[in-house]
Amino acid sequence: MISNITTLPRRLSGVLLALSAGFAGAQQATAEEMTVYKSPTCGCCKVWVDHVKAAGFDVTVHETRDVSPVKQQAGLAPQLASCHTAFVNGYLIEGHVPAADIQRLLQEKPDALGLSVPGMPAGENVPGMEVPGVRAKFDVLLVSKDGGAAPYSHYE
Repeated sequence: MISNITTLPRRLSGVLLALSAGFAGAQQATAEEMTVYKSPTCGCCKVWVDHVKAAGFDVTVHETRDVSPVKQQAGLAPQLASCHTAFVNGYLIEGHVPAADIQRLLQEKPDALGLSVPGMPAGENVPGMEVPGVRAKFDVLLVSKDGGAAPYSHYE
């Protein structure tokens, strides 16, 4: 009887270890693949890439001196442009879009080109453009396939 009591914690820890390994494997299997086009010298783009990686995206980065052709080929209107362009599951992600909005987009699957944070707003709430003590007021826009855009999320 005593041996059963002493082996129970070991058995339980083994079961918990197996469950956690299975959960970690399931998380890895569901990681969304994202391709990012950015300038090799842009530090804010690198920080944004780190942000989406930390959120679980599997990111491949292509560094290019001129990202404009990528934006044009994707059909992004110039007024919606920012410094980097990404693609995930057929959607365009332009600029410093928070990972939570990308995850929401992938869950909702709207019929759209993708998401954009035009320009480069700066504040502690803008991934990749963090400025401690400053909160930026900005919108994440849902970009339609015809080039229009509408608010998707608002941050202050």
